[in-house]
Amino acid sequence: MKFMKLGSKPDAFQTDGGGDSRYVLSELPSDIVIHVEEARFYLHKFPLLSKSSLLQRLIIEASQNGTDEVYIHDIPGGVKTFEICAKFCYGMVVTLNAYNVVAARCAAEFLGMTEDVDKSNLVFKIEVFLNSGIFRSWKDSIIALQTTDALLPWSEQLKLAARCIDSIASKATSNPCNVVWSYTYNRKSASSDEIVEARKNSQPVPKDWWVEDLCELDVDLYKRVMVAVKSRGRITSDVVGEALKAYASRWLPECFDAAAIDDDAYSMAYNHLLETIVWLLPSDKGSSCCSCRFFLKLLKVAVLIGSGEMLKEELMDRVVLQLHKASVGDLLIPARPPAPTTYDIQLVLTLVGRFMRRAGVTEDGIFLNNLDQEMFETDVDDESLLALSKIVDGYLAEVASDPNLSVSSFVALATSMPDAARAAHDGLYTAIDVFLKLHPNLPKAEKRKISSLMDVKKLSKEACIHAAQNDRLPLRVVVQVLFFEQLRAAAGGNNPAATASGGIARRLVEEEEDDDDDDVGGGGGGDWSKSRALPTPTPSLLKKQLGSLKLAAAGDEDGGGDDGRRLARVSSVANQSSRLSLSSRSRRMFDRLWAGGKPPGGEVVSKSSDTSGSSQSPRSSAKPPASKSSRNRRYSVS
Repeated sequence: MKFMKLGSKPDAFQTDGGGDSRYVLSELPSDIVIHVEEARFYLHKFPLLSKSSLLQRLIIEASQNGTDEVYIHDIPGGVKTFEICAKFCYGMVVTLNAYNVVAARCAAEFLGMTEDVDKSNLVFKIEVFLNSGIFRSWKDSIIALQTTDALLPWSEQLKLAARCIDSIASKATSNPCNVVWSYTYNRKSASSDEIVEARKNSQPVPKDWWVEDLCELDVDLYKRVMVAVKSRGRITSDVVGEALKAYASRWLPECFDAAAIDDDAYSMAYNHLLETIVWLLPSDKGSSCCSCRFFLKLLKVAVLIGSGEMLKEELMDRVVLQLHKASVGDLLIPARPPAPTTYDIQLVLTLVGRFMRRAGVTEDGIFLNNLDQEMFETDVDDESLLALSKIVDGYLAEVASDPNLSVSSFVALATSMPDAARAAHDGLYTAIDVFLKLHPNLPKAEKRKISSLMDVKKLSKEACIHAAQNDRLPLRVVVQVLFFEQLRAAAGGNNPAATASGGIARRLVEEEEDDDDDDVGGGGGGDWSKSRALPTPTPSLLKKQLGSLKLAAAGDEDGGGDDGRRLARVSSVANQSSRLSLSSRSRRMFDRLWAGGKPPGGEVVSKSSDTSGSSQSPRSSAKPPASKSSRNRRYSVS
């Protein structure tokens, strides 16, 4: 830190026990008493008259009134600054530095200690120190600027704040290769032995070396400095974004308590801070100067403190451009009371909807061919849509645990992304499973509505295994998972056993739909069948499938006895294991199908209680190999 010493005489100012009275040790008695705020200075007229035009006038007026007391009001800097000026009048040693030089300069101007009164007066000497010391130092310029707020309006009239700002801006926009003054001014990023004025052999200085040092400034001073920095045109938008991010991280809290939100003073202060940061953002919204996480943090604060709609709209416009780069945690923005849900669901719906419009997707999930000019500017690619769909599914899984989340809100979030944007439905299935678990009392129709959002053909093998044993899903969904898994296996191996299993699954889907129609008066069952477009098998068709399966199995036994017997043994073991892994309601549905679908010839399939005793299942030792094969296939996916 730069400093300057004025005067040569030792400091002779003394203070009494109470601290209100101050006097100079001298052989001569004091002949004037100067009142400054609550303090009294017992001084001598001659040293003061030779340096200050204001004191000349006040002392003359006091003499004319027959008094030796003078009152000074509203001096910049108060008692401490007047003491500096008084010591200078006596020629005593005075030390000026970045912390007191601005106040001393304002007080000297207030007292009229100019060249018109005496040569090399206090104003002249302070100006020399400012130009040769303070304004040449990065850290001293920042410290001096911080002191100008308490010295208004004098600091503005004397242009001291503007000169500090100009000094800071010129250094921040200089070539980093020439930076040797205070890259380590920020004590948080360097140890004490690294804090030096110059480091010739240090590592290269980055372009944003100055951003953290400015974070200590008040928001209004910070705004003026950033405006001066940007106006010079030498700083890129990325560096400006880093500066704003550092400042927001310094002053914006990560979370707010209820007391702070309800406090009008805090809300106004944070709102002013938010408006300043947003106002300083680069005008090009499409630039990558700031991350989506940063914008969402600002939006979160804006929502919590109840900022104006214009501010929130500006932030939302910037978020939408990078929404596919967000994370689930960034989107978990708490809802402002009295919202029923924990998080602001409607805000996320609005953001996703705007992103979809920019991508040329209608509310019905249809991609438009004739995009307007605004949509062409965004250039949303397929990778961005896929990334956003994963984010939305993850967000849906997080908010699904909220017991106050309505079915309509869940469906709106799930359908906010077009089907083409979801390559897999595992994330959506997770969200559905969480929602059904936390909302166990949903009516059947709403459970079917929630479950119908998922396309079982886009589930991974692991998700299919989980879904096949999930008691929270409607039975038709479980059967449909098994059906498409069997179709997938049949398409891969052209196995007649898998084909028969597919026919069984079709029959189960149809019978469960009939049961649901009877229970709820036909509501919802027809829509599911139409949406999936499943064929309607007949009993005769099912018998043909079973018969063909038996013929195929018999042919295998005739062609190779050992292979056929080995297949029978493996099927028997798989059958027993499969029966144990299925839920009791699934086994009951299979039992109903077997009871009504016996092959021709009057063969009777013997029954006995399984290990759980909750349902009846056919023995694997009976004649139809189709049951072995179908159960083995079901076991493979459950």
